[in-house]
Amino acid sequence: MSGPLLRPQFVMFGSSIVQYGLYDEGWMADLSHLYARKVDIVLRGYAGWNSRRALQVLDKIFPKDAPVQPSLVIAYFGGNDSSTPHSSGLGPHVPLQEYIENLRKIVNHLKSLSENTRILLLSAPPINDATITPNSDGKPSRTNEACRIYSEACLDVCREMNVKAIDLWSAIKKRDNWQDVCFIDGIHLSSEGSKIVLKEILKVLKDAEWEPSLYWKSMPSEFDEDSPYDPIAPDGKSTINISNWAFPGNDKWE
Repeated sequence: MSGPLLRPQFVMFGSSIVQYGLYDEGWMADLSHLYARKVDIVLRGYAGWNSRRALQVLDKIFPKDAPVQPSLVIAYFGGNDSSTPHSSGLGPHVPLQEYIENLRKIVNHLKSLSENTRILLLSAPPINDATITPNSDGKPSRTNEACRIYSEACLDVCREMNVKAIDLWSAIKKRDNWQDVCFIDGIHLSSEGSKIVLKEILKVLKDAEWEPSLYWKSMPSEFDEDSPYDPIAPDGKSTINISNWAFPGNDKWE
């Protein structure tokens, strides 16, 4: 089995939905836990970023001449892009058509990295309109309807370019009382919202006909050989190999 420097990489690229996925049982924290002995999960998504910012840093984060390219890139842009335009011209808003073109450029760049780099895009999730405060123009800083429009645009780009996508806007709205339980502040995901994201990601990874598979149960664990130092089995004569056991139990992650 390879050493840690040669492990496959999953890169998380996006905005606060990605960065804050490490907080409070977030989806990225759980994904990192589940793949701890299999993959290096790399955070390259930061609060406030939109698709314009993504294009500015694309070559720095994903250089085409890197000696090792990621096995998977999970990318999320759309929520900040869909925010209400401000009269000053400042802020994260990106017009819809520009957003679509930016996504195409991002996907094309990621496709060029390696024929073995897989791509999964997350569309904009819904928001709870009741919690959104006005901006200095006196308008809501973002709306659920705008999130829907940008979410659908993301999914259309993914169909057009033949890449995997998750419709977060629809997935989260299937949860009872989603406005109250899926968010910390009406925008950023709570642990309940993150459970939905993780479930959808794992479903895609399980169902994708990728070779090799990137589903956690199909990937080898690092240092998975039997060892006399493993926990002692009930018979008192052997040990139990726990290298493929996902705490607190595999059934939690099925």
